[in-house]
Amino acid sequence: MKFIYTDTALLPETMITATAQKLLPYVSHLQSVIDAGTYDAAESSINLPSDTGILKKVKDLKEKVCPARPKYVINIGIGGSNLGTKAIYDAFFGAYDMLEEERESASRMIFVDTCEEAFLAKLVTFIGKLQKKEDVVINAISKSGGTTETIANLEIVLAAMDKRFPGSLDRIVITTDEGSALWDIAHKKGVYVLTLPKQVGGRFSVLSAVGLFPLEACGINTAAILEAAVAMRTRCVSPDPAQNPALVSAAILYLHYRNGKNINDNFFFLPQLESLGKWYRQLMGESIGKDTDLDGRKVHTGITPTVSLGSTDLHSVGQLYLGGPRDKITTFVSAATSRYEARLPETLQFPLVDLIAGKRASQIMDAIKEGVKIAYTKQQQPFTEVILDTVDEAALGEFLQFKMIEMMYLGKLLNVNTFDQPHVELYKVETKRILRGV
Repeated sequence: MKFIYTDTALLPETMITATAQKLLPYVSHLQSVIDAGTYDAAESSINLPSDTGILKKVKDLKEKVCPARPKYVINIGIGGSNLGTKAIYDAFFGAYDMLEEERESASRMIFVDTCEEAFLAKLVTFIGKLQKKEDVVINAISKSGGTTETIANLEIVLAAMDKRFPGSLDRIVITTDEGSALWDIAHKKGVYVLTLPKQVGGRFSVLSAVGLFPLEACGINTAAILEAAVAMRTRCVSPDPAQNPALVSAAILYLHYRNGKNINDNFFFLPQLESLGKWYRQLMGESIGKDTDLDGRKVHTGITPTVSLGSTDLHSVGQLYLGGPRDKITTFVSAATSRYEARLPETLQFPLVDLIAGKRASQIMDAIKEGVKIAYTKQQQPFTEVILDTVDEAALGEFLQFKMIEMMYLGKLLNVNTFDQPHVELYKVETKRILRGV
């Protein structure tokens, strides 16, 4: 993975370096968390990719629950319990599911993250048509053990499974904090249970059992994801800004925020990574959107993360981005190579666009991306660029770890608690109050 910003971030290099150097004590702290290898610190999610014990538990349970790969994995969760898994799954399969009717390489994953009635009714019907219970694994994740949406959806799915296959609790896996109410009930019922470290918040949990189990059950190489994340972690705790992309990226986002750019648009020239952008949207939104800082002052700090797709959104919001308010810092994400090939014929039946005959689709996309970058440069719109080697497990592991550590640095610069989300509870309290009266 390459992180490119020189000349395009539109900030003096000396200013970026000076800002990054303010974080050096925190860089040392992160290294000490890694050296300890425990889950005592708020930042201890950075120990997940090198925790071989977690991966072993996940693999062992996978062999118990589904030694033969199931046709379907039903993943029940919301927010951090769902978005990271979906980001990785969609990178490989989500954008292409309709084009792969008979997939042998992996199970199909169904994400249940809404209480919308039509979707759930169709899911119940789907479960009712399964041929045998071994065709499906149901994975439910709630860190707190009491998330309204997750528990409601779990009950609906369990009722449908019991109707179709009485006595199917052996197809269920629960992931939650040890000692939660959900953990207690699951143990009493003899349901398989995985846990995650209490200090690891949902949006930082993708490399824990939260993401590893459903991905393993689906047939994705999680070991490769973790190995790449470990390598990226080493880069991102380097005290040398030139070697540390997370440090520099955080400094750039912070400096532009201070200059009034409070929108971070993540512009993916890989539509299969749209869900990765949505994962990052939660990571940034919950981590730094705070009303008070660490000194107790009212600050209402936050950068609004948005997700755009190239070239689709050049025809929807490109005009806004290039001609509208100067309130954005953009991160372009692309890949250096593709594992696939689609080429235009040498002789076109509709020769209406010059210079495309015989070219690969990737060459056209590269030209569009370069054209966008030139347009941004001419309009004096700042941007950085992340170039993945290709879209595979290693690239995803690198990106996930890079962005999680970036967010730790950005929270530190903004002087906010990166790891809490007190205002998420506001709607949960009101939801339960309303339900009591229904």
